[in-house]
Amino acid sequence: MIKRQNPKHKHITSFQIIILGFLSVIILGSILLMLPVATRDGKGAVCSDALFTATSAVCVTGLVIHDTAIYWSMFGQSVILFLIQIGGMGIVAVAVSVAAFSGRKIGLMQRSTMQEAVSAHHVGGIVRLTKFILKTSVCIELIGAALLLPAFIRDFGITKGLWYALFHSVSAFCNAGFDLIGIKEPFSSLTSYSSQPFFNFTVMALIIIGGIGFLTCEDINNNKLHFRKYRMQSKVILTVTGILIILPSLYFFFFEYHNLPLGERILTSLFQSVTPRTAGFNTTDLSSFSETGQMLIILLMLIGGSPGSTAGGMKTTTIAVLVSSALSVFRKKEDTHFFKRRISDDTVKSAATIFLLYIGLFIGGGMIISRIENLPLLPSLFETASAIGTVGLSLGITSQLGIASQFILIILMFFGRVGGLTLIFAAMKGTGTNVTKYPQEKITVG
Repeated sequence: MIKRQNPKHKHITSFQIIILGFLSVIILGSILLMLPVATRDGKGAVCSDALFTATSAVCVTGLVIHDTAIYWSMFGQSVILFLIQIGGMGIVAVAVSVAAFSGRKIGLMQRSTMQEAVSAHHVGGIVRLTKFILKTSVCIELIGAALLLPAFIRDFGITKGLWYALFHSVSAFCNAGFDLIGIKEPFSSLTSYSSQPFFNFTVMALIIIGGIGFLTCEDINNNKLHFRKYRMQSKVILTVTGILIILPSLYFFFFEYHNLPLGERILTSLFQSVTPRTAGFNTTDLSSFSETGQMLIILLMLIGGSPGSTAGGMKTTTIAVLVSSALSVFRKKEDTHFFKRRISDDTVKSAATIFLLYIGLFIGGGMIISRIENLPLLPSLFETASAIGTVGLSLGITSQLGIASQFILIILMFFGRVGGLTLIFAAMKGTGTNVTKYPQEKITVG
């Protein structure tokens, strides 16, 4: 006899399954990276380095202590790629996809967990959506690898070129930021390809598609270019994504890259506006940026990608809800709305909670790292924004950090990928349905 689960705890269990899934894969990845065969020197990684790298890969961040191409063997790189793929699509999405394709029956509990994992609005059709996620991911990554292949074959030969094309396509689509170009120069990322338009636009397209979310991709697939037929969430995501690409690229063009030739200046400005929102690749040395430019990158890293995507961060929808709510206050209007659709008060409260959580952890973590490592505050804040936004960009201090600072970044990376509310709901008892009535009284703000 199967015991019926108390519906009161259903959602909590879903959140807990998601967290345990991520933790399990991180632990497995850490163990594999500690094996002697995982490193080029045949000694294996120490526990702290393996844990940091596995967390960074599963949480699709890209922060690294050792250069991926130089330190890790082919086996180690394969483990990292496997962790990136699992982390990018989501542990639950992969598990349910495998079960669905194998013909196994997917129960209500698995469907509910899947709903939470991909930020779907309804349980209905979740298995079909999961299959779409798996097929779409594989197809886009293979197409991306094919497009990147000529550049890598030219530079590294056929065998290594095939591996490099696949690795960087998966890393870009999953917004991971891991690269193997350190074989040219350690921690160089994609700087040697900064003047190649086709290569850059391919990587940017992979990043953007992975970052807008699978629900938005499904909307585009179903409704093609008929923008009016899209879900309201898809419209918000695409609008905000466009703004966050155009405006920062204009700043970079006029203030950070004025010494470059016009064509490379446009290309580099566009790339640098796309990659901070959780991708982690870079085609220029970020330490040469002005403090204003570095601060703009920090803001982009904190915002991140979109719900139900391979990206992390606060999410584009969170910022959109907060901005719309502020505009409603300025205009003295009662409701927050997008595209003639009202946003619920619960959504506004959730957005405000997520914003405060991210800002608090970002600033708190940066201040602690700055203090214990005796480093300037801005590079430390850059590091924590990169971790909690699951980006992977750095001003070059990651490999210099001690164990305590690395552990702070590990926590921030996990928080940024799993999501603040997921962790809170998993830890809290009850569903918050109990309402306590207190006398109402006004308080002055602002």
